[in-house]
Amino acid sequence: MNNQILETPYGTHDFLPRQAAEKRAIEQKILEIFKKHGYEEVVTPTIEYLETLTMGSSRTIESNLFKMFDRSNRTLALRHEMTTPIARLVSNRLKNSPMPLKLSYSTNVFRYEQTITGRQCEFHQAGVELLGSSSICADAEIIFLAIECLKAADLNDFELCLGQAEFASGMMEQNNLNEETKNFLKTAIESHDIVAFENKIDELNLSKTAADSLKQIPYLHGGIEILEKAHSMVLNARSRRALDNLSEIYRLLEVYGVAEKIVFDLGLIRNFGYYTGMLFEAYSSGLGYSLAGGGRYDHMLKDFGLACPATGFALGIERILLAKENQKPEKFSSKRDIYIGYELNKLNDAIKTAQKLRNEGKTVELSLSAQSKDEAEKSQIEKNYSELIYIE
Repeated sequence: MNNQILETPYGTHDFLPRQAAEKRAIEQKILEIFKKHGYEEVVTPTIEYLETLTMGSSRTIESNLFKMFDRSNRTLALRHEMTTPIARLVSNRLKNSPMPLKLSYSTNVFRYEQTITGRQCEFHQAGVELLGSSSICADAEIIFLAIECLKAADLNDFELCLGQAEFASGMMEQNNLNEETKNFLKTAIESHDIVAFENKIDELNLSKTAADSLKQIPYLHGGIEILEKAHSMVLNARSRRALDNLSEIYRLLEVYGVAEKIVFDLGLIRNFGYYTGMLFEAYSSGLGYSLAGGGRYDHMLKDFGLACPATGFALGIERILLAKENQKPEKFSSKRDIYIGYELNKLNDAIKTAQKLRNEGKTVELSLSAQSKDEAEKSQIEKNYSELIYIE
């Protein structure tokens, strides 16, 4: 037999029963939180037209998409995230809905990546999109929801790094940098290539004060005092508005009671180019990748013909599972309720008993053939049931 037929494709993996049960339990907790806050679930196609997924500022993602052709020779692609499909859905099917519109999802997405622990080509996300509000209340609610979801997954040791897309843009605008230079510096910050970032600044014809201020961007990381430090550095209204926006959001997060989870990171730049305001990523100790990420994207829906402010976030389900394993909380129990065995000629009674217990909400497995009591006890243990009912 060719071993290849027993393998999963590159960047994909199976969930065994215990893993699948834990994954589903986390997803259900998260979806329940979304529902309690007024978010309604939507489901979009796994495949979209390539033009949809690469609209506007998402164009640079094309090399990471899984592409195919339909029978009309149009190029399709597997969705790489959910914000773009939901923007397409809202602009087409829900554009006359009362705003603000609160939508949620839990699904799989696909992105061609170099696979390492915590990064796969197929992975699962749950998240929300809040459309039709430019209020800081909307941004604060999104951040609060992300924190609540991580807590609901029984994670305690995490922090949420909060930044503002306009801060770095304003600093670069303040120094009259051209678009090519801005893009280079943002890419260097995003990839944590500080050497390339600082070397590029050294090549520019800037004063020492201006160059030193720009070089500070990746290091503006910490508590609320970072905003005060940043205020003393900036000379432009755009960056100051960004800092004021973060201060106002933080004040609301104090009211929500989650401000202790916030760390400011003014050098935070996410890998999608559509963010226009606050943005964030959540990290857990011991893991080198984010558990959740999101932010404000006020211009994306305009690309689809519906000018509408929006904010949202997504959680990585596999990454949450890895973080839980790393933090070693209480082990997930996959024990089921009741196994029913029976002796010869007692099948009818066993079926009635099983149905009664299931109607009471129990998880029940009924043996498919008669067993001795010893055989039924062995099956109960092997199949990980808490209780045996034997009918004789």
